Amino acid sequence: MPESEYRFTEDFKVTDDVKADFEKNGYVIIRDLLSSEEMKKLTEALESDVGMKTKTYGRDDTQGRKTKTALWNYVGNDITGAVARTEKVAGTFEQLLGGEVYHYHSKVIMKEARTGGAHLWHQDYGYWYENGCMYPNMGTVWIAVDKADRGNGCLKIIPGSHKAGRVDHIRMGDQAGADLERVTQLEKALGLFHVEINPGDALFFHCNILHRSDQNSSDRRRWAFLVAYNRADNNPVYKHHHPQYTPLNKLPNAAILECSTATDLTGKGFFSLDKDFSLASLNTKA
Repeated sequence: MPESEYRFTEDFKVTDDVKADFEKNGYVIIRDLLSSEEMKKLTEALESDVGMKTKTYGRDDTQGRKTKTALWNYVGNDITGAVARTEKVAGTFEQLLGGEVYHYHSKVIMKEARTGGAHLWHQDYGYWYENGCMYPNMGTVWIAVDKADRGNGCLKIIPGSHKAGRVDHIRMGDQAGADLERVTQLEKALGLFHVEINPGDALFFHCNILHRSDQNSSDRRRWAFLVAYNRADNNPVYKHHHPQYTPLNKLPNAAILECSTATDLTGKGFFSLDKDFSLASLNTKA
């Protein structure tokens, strides 16, 4: 398989090769992380009319479009929480980040057909540093709900860009955008990779890797389920709109199919844009 790409099997382990690829490139792709049966349960829960779709907000992409997003702070007891707590998701990130992790937040990104907006070049740590997370010992797993390709606005990343450290960000519309001069230079030096993946495939990526996605002008939607983790010893220096360290009770992988609660929004702590203090702290575009 290509570098930084693996396939999940029941005996999958985070080997030294997996760790080396993550350290070198800032990401690994694990194909078939969630089975078709697991994806069916997750997708049905995300599509519920009484679930996440009732908690969405949109960020202006500076080009007249928005992408609907629902974001929550606490895993809860439903299927999304089960996925976020499993060994093959949370446990994998513990090994990639080199220590115990806790759930920083989860979200579903709903990039709808013909209307879905772009996400500008950024690092997740561009936001999270502003939240008081002192070290970039953080990362996100991006699980495809729908097929993601160049046609419907798949993720684009600059491999190895996490080694450049945190790039300055400014506010652009409702988003934090990375310094484009530096992005351009890093892209020239390191290249560009389109993350084209299928439902159930997962991208594990470092919080300092530069990434973006284009608008979705196709007739196909592009949904994704994301879980962000922070290392336990990187507790934010002050309280903000995402959680301080909270121990994560990990579950065996079988817990996904065993979970009998499709959707339960109780106690999840949903986010709204007016609470985005990290964005508010950034300078606006000149």
